[in-house]
Amino acid sequence: MPRPRKRRALARAPRPVVYKPAGVPLERLGRVTLLADELEALRLADQEGLTQAEAAERMGVSRSTFQRIVDQARRQVARALVDGLALFIEGEVVVPPPPQPRGPRRDAR
Repeated sequence: MPRPRKRRALARAPRPVVYKPAGVPLERLGRVTLLADELEALRLADQEGLTQAEAAERMGVSRSTFQRIVDQARRQVARALVDGLALFIEGEVVVPPPPQPRGPRRDAR
């Protein structure tokens, strides 16, 4: 039996969205699904330009797990674009990101 999936910290919940080629009815298109954690990995790596270590820490996963997530996300997006498929973005349970650590507290004098 596979190990249960670890919950990922996502900065925001994705809205259920479909991207598709213009002029083709949705019913005639194949479907590719991009999961919420895959979208978050793309956002952190490609939009924010974080390193794998930084992005993995924000998502609450190991660096190697982050790499697998972002690789899968890029494959899904590339497949949708190259093959002219509909790209469905589907949400999962969203866990708020871990609180940012604060520095030592200083007494006001």
